[in-house]
Amino acid sequence: MGLWSRSLLSIYDLEDLASLDVPWWTLEAVSQVESFLKSRNDAQVFEWGSGASSLWLAKRAASVVSVEHDPSWAEAVETLLPGNGRIVQISAAPRNDPLISLRSRKRGYENLDFTTYATSINDLPGLFDLIVIDGRAREGCLPHALGKLKPDGLVVFDNVERSRYRAAISDYRGRVDIQWTKGVTPCLPYPSQTALIRCKQE
Repeated sequence: MGLWSRSLLSIYDLEDLASLDVPWWTLEAVSQVESFLKSRNDAQVFEWGSGASSLWLAKRAASVVSVEHDPSWAEAVETLLPGNGRIVQISAAPRNDPLISLRSRKRGYENLDFTTYATSINDLPGLFDLIVIDGRAREGCLPHALGKLKPDGLVVFDNVERSRYRAAISDYRGRVDIQWTKGVTPCLPYPSQTALIRCKQE
């Protein structure tokens, strides 16, 4: 609890957050992901949404590619990343065609199209050991994550206390195993939830 209490003072200070060496997931999820990465010598990681998690992952994986929609935040994170980490900045476009656009439901982003952002993982070669969904338009990112995940890989889907995220995950019941973690989360004064998702093995 000491780490959690200390993190509440660092929410808008990226360098201070980096010194704490913890991502903004439930502490249970953090522990399980750390064990998962320790079991892999050459883990390849992709994430939507950069920040404290990017720095934490880069210390524990062979490579990390983080897609970020906010240019100034992307620049701030990139200055702290080691050489095995990379930020890909992809801004949302104006939402011209509601039928084909992928939108974020976060207030202030409703009129933007996140299709290029969500599909950016498909532009990268190979499959990933770990994929983190913690940025914009998360529901639209999930199918692309599952399509680029190694058979024994892991998806971290954060803030699944939100009903729209749980609904998106439930669409894949029968195809995936889901572990719902709940509890204390760094930088948040209230409990949160993080889902750990694995594809079912045939």
